[in-house]
Amino acid sequence: MVGTGELLDVLLAAGRRADRLTHVRHLPAREGTPVDWPAWADADLVAGYRALGVERPWRHQALAADAAWSGRHTVLSTSTGSGKSLAFWLPSLSAVRAQAAARALDPGRIETVARRGSVLYLCPTKALAADQRHALDRVLHAARLRDVRVATCDGDTAQEERRWVQEHADVVLTNPDFLHFALLPQHRRWARLLGSLRYVVLDECHAFRGVFGAHVAAVLRRLRRVAGVYGADPVFLLASATTAEPAVSAARLIGVAPEDVVSVADDASPAGRKTVALWQPPEVAPAEGPWSGLLPEDDPWALPLDEPPVDVDRASPDVAAGTEADAEAGARAENERTAAGADGDGAAGADPTARTAAPAPGPDAGTVGPAREGSGPLGTGEDLVADDPDRPRRSATAEVADLLADLTAAGARTLAFTRSRRAAESVATVTREHLREVDPELAVAVAAYRGGYLPEERRELEAAIRTGRLRALATTNALELGVDISGLDAVVIAGWPGTRVSLWQQAGRAGRAGADGLVVLVAREDPLDTYLVHHPEAALDAPVEATVFDPGNPYVLAPHLCAAAAETPLRAEELDLFGPGTRELLDVLVARGALRRRPSGWYWTHAEQAARLTDLRGTGGDPVRVVESTTGRLLGTVDSAAADSTVHAGAVYVHQGVTYVVDELRLEDGVALVDRRDVDYGTWARWVTSTEIRLVTAERRWGPVTWGFGAVDVTTQVLSFQRKRIPDMEVLGSELLDLPARTLPTTSVWWTAPVEVLERAGITVETAPGALHAAEHASIGLLPLLATCDRWDLGGVSTALHADTEQATVFVHDAYPGGAGFAERGYGLGATWLHATRQAIATCPCRTGCPACVQSPKCGNGNNPLEKAAAVRLLDAVLAHAPA
Repeated sequence: MVGTGELLDVLLAAGRRADRLTHVRHLPAREGTPVDWPAWADADLVAGYRALGVERPWRHQALAADAAWSGRHTVLSTSTGSGKSLAFWLPSLSAVRAQAAARALDPGRIETVARRGSVLYLCPTKALAADQRHALDRVLHAARLRDVRVATCDGDTAQEERRWVQEHADVVLTNPDFLHFALLPQHRRWARLLGSLRYVVLDECHAFRGVFGAHVAAVLRRLRRVAGVYGADPVFLLASATTAEPAVSAARLIGVAPEDVVSVADDASPAGRKTVALWQPPEVAPAEGPWSGLLPEDDPWALPLDEPPVDVDRASPDVAAGTEADAEAGARAENERTAAGADGDGAAGADPTARTAAPAPGPDAGTVGPAREGSGPLGTGEDLVADDPDRPRRSATAEVADLLADLTAAGARTLAFTRSRRAAESVATVTREHLREVDPELAVAVAAYRGGYLPEERRELEAAIRTGRLRALATTNALELGVDISGLDAVVIAGWPGTRVSLWQQAGRAGRAGADGLVVLVAREDPLDTYLVHHPEAALDAPVEATVFDPGNPYVLAPHLCAAAAETPLRAEELDLFGPGTRELLDVLVARGALRRRPSGWYWTHAEQAARLTDLRGTGGDPVRVVESTTGRLLGTVDSAAADSTVHAGAVYVHQGVTYVVDELRLEDGVALVDRRDVDYGTWARWVTSTEIRLVTAERRWGPVTWGFGAVDVTTQVLSFQRKRIPDMEVLGSELLDLPARTLPTTSVWWTAPVEVLERAGITVETAPGALHAAEHASIGLLPLLATCDRWDLGGVSTALHADTEQATVFVHDAYPGGAGFAERGYGLGATWLHATRQAIATCPCRTGCPACVQSPKCGNGNNPLEKAAAVRLLDAVLAHAPA
């Protein structure tokens, strides 16, 4: 194995790149602390683990397993590669085998047949479920156990196979979407599994955050309730990345008090020495241009890396919907709806109780993908960069391709995390080109891995990197979650991934299984990234974030109460399960005609399926299939929100370095037909975006300042595209497109700053955009403290002159169709919110702005322009008119 010191020397290229290294941090190795196997553990299962090389469990594994075996809800929050799966499989499989043994000893008793224990495993993605199935099969094979029946069941599972799972499976691996759309609405078919449910495993539960987390929390409460109908009271085992307050988050997710959850967070697994390098690409000469020699990293459909799971803005199509995990889940969610017999039309209105009557968006008015914050020039479809335009830096994508090629040539096994699908393909393609000049055999050992590939292709890539057949993968954050890829020497990260949780998750891929590892964070051309690589304490020393979501959000909870009532009528004694305020929300649902109240409870009496009222991930439409027209071969899928920009007629589609040109995009059929062609250019779409106030629900005045709350439409339309030759990026031509507008109907809070307020604050025409932009960023960052949401649940825009208000205006909107209640909360606490925002900016010790005050990890304009001092003056001027 190549040493991390040697690998860092390789990257420094004998000092030629030394000026790019801004900081090196050596994290010391950690000794593992093994303990004895628990006395209750199944002997055959222990023998299986020992056959796989696990002589004794680590202390944290045994502590978590003991707590779960004793009947306590348990969350295990430790680092990547710390063996969390053993902690939940050991007690759950031991329980299944113990009850199976009891049944064998007394086969004549009916209750022993009915109560053979079962386990339900839930995770955010199919990739992770498939990986866990593979790992579980290895353990059972090593233990020579044939009496534990394991099955994966989701929207892709055939009906015949699903019936077998319903009747026989002991362990079922699935996802929350299938639970919501299929298993719970059809719970009578799953009575055997539900009635014998001993454990529910929630893997990578830190991905359940924001609005998505609130949806999953409601689904889990429905699961507990339906399992109780069949006499089961399962224990929940949760596995999480290292996060703040894991017990609090776990309790909120499953609907119990924090003291009822055992938290195990002291990682006792061994860890090798990890070297973390912060890296800034060099400036390029003006004659070379910023894209000299390589494909750019800039991608209008770049995916925010957290996503989460869908946990991101939804105001313009600049970014595809959610994380790569969510991108995969978008396709899955439709499968789950189909599995349940639903057609997926669960559009939401602004009223949380009006979802039953809301029409589905038509093909000409689809919802758009998540937006980024920003105040750049609308209509250009271009991001601004914050660096001096006369001194551009090389793109992070270009730099990462060079580093990945050098690491591969040096014998390292490496993952390169990128921020978009296009960037993953670009890095893999250019890395192969570099290596082909050195050794053609090395070139074939590099591949891309991203959402949109077919499942079998992704499984093959995962197996290839595990076995060493592939030495490097350029990937999106699709590999951030717990797919078991061990033994990697290095991880290269192209741009700040959005949160410290994601940073350490990705970094944890380097040096897994106790080996040393190298992690390199390469800054993008963005002030946020620039700040972080020059202020390592902000990236490496600050605590990780908590998992934030609000299970009591009425916009989320209302449709789930309808779904719960459809599963079995809601009784008064069950309402505490769904949290305070449930009774009042039910009264509203009854008044709206969604539910009927009877002395025995609340009933769903409509013909349509209640589960259709909401989509857990708000993916905004079915995925578009990319099909080779000459052969009919399915190449992959593209998120619906990204289709107009990436697979329009004439677009270049890249798949594992092979180029295709789109002949036709059939939106009504959800198909893009492509032909294989070798081309020397790429395509970039251009669009216009507008925010329109549809309805002012509430309004108040602070003197000249107006506060508003209401319904808005954020509308985006792709108008044309350019062909640019690669690598010099010369524009070869452009074409107009005839594509429908995409609209996100949501709710927003806004406040205005008339000319007299700007003048009083000493804000000029030149500084107004930066002041408004900085105030917008900071206010979005502070609203989660008041509205119990995640930053990625919000979108925003600021403009020096808005068409509807005719004044400088800052908008902050909910990033979900119909709204989610966050903007409304901001309107209600306007003065408190802006005071906190002003204080956060003014007290930050930075000079011109940093991630702690006005810079955003998801800004669509490269965090430019930002005027920190002017933002403070602006907020002071606005707050001077606030009521006492």
